[in-house]
Amino acid sequence: MNEDSLMHAPEFVIKPRSHTVWEKQCVRLHCTVSGWPDPRVVWYKNNVTIDPMARPGKYKLQSNGLVSEYGITFETHIVDGFGVSFGREGETMSLGAMVIISPNLARYQPEVQWYRDDVLLQPSKWCQMHWSGDKATLTLTHLNKEDEGLYTLRITTKTKYETYSAYVFVRDADAEVEGAPGAPLDVTCQDANKDYVIVTWKQPAVDGGNSILGYFVDRCEVGTTHWSQCNDTPIKFARFPVAGLVEGRSYTFRVRAVNKSGMSRPSRTSEVVAAMDPADRARMRGMVEGVVPGRPKELEVTEATKNYVVLSWKPPGERGHEGIMYYVEKCVSGTDSWQRVNTEIPVKSPRYALFDLAEGKAYRFRVRCCNSAGVGEPSEATEATTVGDKLDIPSAPGRVVPTRNTDTSVVVSWEASRNAKELVGYYIEASIVGSKKFEPCNNKPVKATRFICHGLVTGESYVFRVKALNAAGLSECSQESEAIEVKAAIASPTPPYGISILECVRDSMVLAWKQPTFIGGADITGYFVDYREVINGVPGKWHEANVKAVSDRAYRVSDLKENRKYQFQVRAANMAGVGIPSLPSETFVCEEWTIAVPGPPHDLQVTEVRANTLVLLYKPPVYQGRDPVKGFYIDIKEADAEEEAWRGVNEKAISTNYMKVRTLSTPIGQTYVFRVRAQNKAGVGKASEPTEPVLAETKPGTTEIVVDIDDDGVISMNFACSNLTPDSKFVWSKNYKEITDETRITVATSGEKSKAIFNMPAEDDIGIYSCAVTHTNGESSSYTLSAEELKKLLEISHDHKFPIIPLKTELAVELQEKGRVRFWLQAEKISANGKIQYVFNDNTLSQGEMNFNKDTGVIEMIMESLLQEDEGTFTFQLQDGKATNQSSLVLIGEGRINSGPHFVEYLSYEVTPECCVFLKCKVGKEHRNWYYHCAAEQHLDSNLNIIALFPLPQVGNIKKETVALWYKDGREVKGDGNLAFTEGVLNLEISQVRGILKRGLFCRFLYTISMALVSFTDRIKSGVVGEQLWLQITEPTEKDKGKYAIEFHDGKGGLKRTVELAGQGETTSWPNLVLLFSDRARVAGGLPDVVTIQELKALNLTCNISGDPMPEVVWLKNEREIVSDDHYIMKFESGKYASFTITTVNTTDSGKYSILVKNKYGTESADFTISVFSPDSKK
Repeated sequence: MNEDSLMHAPEFVIKPRSHTVWEKQCVRLHCTVSGWPDPRVVWYKNNVTIDPMARPGKYKLQSNGLVSEYGITFETHIVDGFGVSFGREGETMSLGAMVIISPNLARYQPEVQWYRDDVLLQPSKWCQMHWSGDKATLTLTHLNKEDEGLYTLRITTKTKYETYSAYVFVRDADAEVEGAPGAPLDVTCQDANKDYVIVTWKQPAVDGGNSILGYFVDRCEVGTTHWSQCNDTPIKFARFPVAGLVEGRSYTFRVRAVNKSGMSRPSRTSEVVAAMDPADRARMRGMVEGVVPGRPKELEVTEATKNYVVLSWKPPGERGHEGIMYYVEKCVSGTDSWQRVNTEIPVKSPRYALFDLAEGKAYRFRVRCCNSAGVGEPSEATEATTVGDKLDIPSAPGRVVPTRNTDTSVVVSWEASRNAKELVGYYIEASIVGSKKFEPCNNKPVKATRFICHGLVTGESYVFRVKALNAAGLSECSQESEAIEVKAAIASPTPPYGISILECVRDSMVLAWKQPTFIGGADITGYFVDYREVINGVPGKWHEANVKAVSDRAYRVSDLKENRKYQFQVRAANMAGVGIPSLPSETFVCEEWTIAVPGPPHDLQVTEVRANTLVLLYKPPVYQGRDPVKGFYIDIKEADAEEEAWRGVNEKAISTNYMKVRTLSTPIGQTYVFRVRAQNKAGVGKASEPTEPVLAETKPGTTEIVVDIDDDGVISMNFACSNLTPDSKFVWSKNYKEITDETRITVATSGEKSKAIFNMPAEDDIGIYSCAVTHTNGESSSYTLSAEELKKLLEISHDHKFPIIPLKTELAVELQEKGRVRFWLQAEKISANGKIQYVFNDNTLSQGEMNFNKDTGVIEMIMESLLQEDEGTFTFQLQDGKATNQSSLVLIGEGRINSGPHFVEYLSYEVTPECCVFLKCKVGKEHRNWYYHCAAEQHLDSNLNIIALFPLPQVGNIKKETVALWYKDGREVKGDGNLAFTEGVLNLEISQVRGILKRGLFCRFLYTISMALVSFTDRIKSGVVGEQLWLQITEPTEKDKGKYAIEFHDGKGGLKRTVELAGQGETTSWPNLVLLFSDRARVAGGLPDVVTIQELKALNLTCNISGDPMPEVVWLKNEREIVSDDHYIMKFESGKYASFTITTVNTTDSGKYSILVKNKYGTESADFTISVFSPDSKK
């Protein structure tokens, strides 16, 4: 190739553009230059060549592709640098950064320098520096406010240098006395001479809440530890002349501030200063001895305050061989009366401070020299000087303007104090809006009129004010600034990167790229693509591919020429503007793809990163290949592993555009990269560009989506994020597609929390729901709603929407003394605010005694009597907030309890020695003329060893025509003339017990075991069924073995039967006696006490039956047997399960129902009541 054909003059492909930046802010100017051979680049400022070596740290020049004049070009990178740091006085702080220099030469060491506020630091007892070969460290051993400032690390090689800077803030240590001011700072010594030095300092930013009254200066002679106070009274000025030093000795100084609360901590000590005249020795030679010194020269007043006046002058030219001293004289202005101030001791230094002057008077001053030869002529007198503060306190700074910087800092600028003399600097204070409490932003004065206030709370609004200071003191505060919310300022985004090709045809190419690493604090609004043709390796001019920004990270560039080579660059834009372009891409040839397999997927994103899992999102390839894409394969490898380390995550291709990767278990904290390959019928295509390295860890504060169901039964998914920025947004997605239609999901966000509410949960809502928070460090989470989970949530939602008050017992009734009737139930849980409504046949009851024990949950209603018209349904309706419940009891037909005559004393009996049974009861007076029906069992005390089964009598009015009828086993018992009815007392004497025995009356029988009387408990019971006696032992043990006996006595003779219990579970029977353990027919449970059901509904009840042999089962309604038909369906299955079904319930089905089970060892029954109501009657 002829190189002459490639030669062309230099030209600017991209010219430098103008910048507007803040003072002290770094700015980077760049341009792109082409030419052959490589041109030489020279930078100018105001037509003057910029020499970076002339002002190190000010300018840094960098040229890509040019060879250094030293033969080696070093590349320096400072990584893992220190950030903005906060410390407190007395603490130790270390600042460090990793430094990477390439090429890495074994014996080459760069120059490492540390700066504070552009002042080079030297090793001292306050700061120590260390270089380990790849890390630079600065240690501040004992922090003081003097250490506050902008720290800069500078790494210099032979060809270039790199810098890194960050600010360090130092707060005051806790005061020794509450309310005392902070310590002064920057104590320095000036004009040091033989016996005199001027000490200066800076006032603290914190005054402790009270004005500073003044300062005390202390001195300490080097070599001792004794501090002596130099002034007796506090001085206001931040400058003080210290006299009385011993010539030739060295001293250090410190300063303390005082207010009405107390003394501050002392400042950091000054540098060592020697009390001597530096020019004395140089002037010793060549001087004539014995010469009276001449006049001092250039006498002037350097300071004039209300406390003192400082004079300074220069020694005379004629001073002799020996040293000279001085006498100072003063004179009140307007007079000619001169008075020597230091009559006894002349001063040795050409500086002198005069005290005890009258404030407000004007004085003139002059100085005489003296030595052993005599006293010389006086100097020229000064102009009249009025005693008072010559230096005024500066005026308040002007307008304060805050601007956003980062999410924890604000840039504050202000107008300088006008006509301020000897200005030391400014203090900036900040206050949260509404708090009225200002805190200092800096503890060391800054001289510039702009400062970055760090350490602010994101999202809070602040106001700022500024104070100026000089040696005379602090100015008034400036006016407060306007309030500003702390959030990151918006800047243009950094360049995109990773440009790749997704598809190529004859005249167009589809590009893809990765999002910028920094988006500028605002959402990216779009991208702009540029392209240029490359001919024979020489790039041409850039052309815009799109005028309107594209939102996707993929774009088709059209109108290209086939088989030509092109390069591309991409720029990102946000509301702050368009960022700088990316680096040019590789050179691509525009030729049509004809491969059969798919192209690479693109736009890979990683979300929901945890220690063991993450979710990978991706978009399908633009180029499908010969057939449509059917699935995807995910590959993974460690970030630092070789290319051969790629391995598959899934064995079978997945069809979704997302996948949850669960193989991140070993080791925890590993960094991974991922890629995706698409598959069609022809095979697996090219892999996508890999993701950025992802650290597999669960970050502190990570939260997950929480499903909640409120009291109204509304189901919602909730996600909270505590790391929000002002621009953060919650984005909800279903199957990782953003939810934009709120037909099924409504999103509500408030502060740091967001919820997605299901409008009408159904099967259409099944899927994976995720929430991501923008402008954070990947805050995201997901929740999978399956069919089973949806069913469970709907059940809980129904319970919350229609809550039920749980009941321990249903509504029950019991008859009390004197005809009182108690209706009661017990709630398992009800609050003190619960309400009860008592309803009878849909009418609210107000009569009767009604009680509600809120501690036990027992609810009762007591009625004095029941009337004929009280037949119907009694209902307790409960309400506790939204929770409700009710329980009903039906009193109807023959089995109901009526009001009227009642038993004052219930049926009782006595057994006479002749074995006669004497029955008696007492009846109260009637209320109405009608009959009272009731059946009951009466059991004598077990100590009598007698059990009698009798129905209660049927009793009429207690009048002359009143009759008393006695019944036994449902049959009337005819008396033998011994009937007595006196004062309501009924008596019946049964003298012929033996004749009644076979019909159910037994007297004096008892059980014994091994001649010991059997004690009856809940485990050992006895009873009578028909003409059979039974003894039941529940869960027999070894102790129950033995010989059991039963004895009968009828008053004349007796009968005894025995049986041996060997533990085999067998039964033995003989006439009229059965010893039974577990085979008697029983209703094991399952039936309710009361059933309330709506008309036209179906009712099904079941219960468990036990007994051997298998019992017979009979169902009864109102004591009458029910026959199974189409309306009543009764089943008894497997000898264990009995069921009762009413196909279509109607009001005639209300009543008392019973189940009766019976086998040869016994009979048992269970009762329940059915109450049917009509919906129309309810309304």
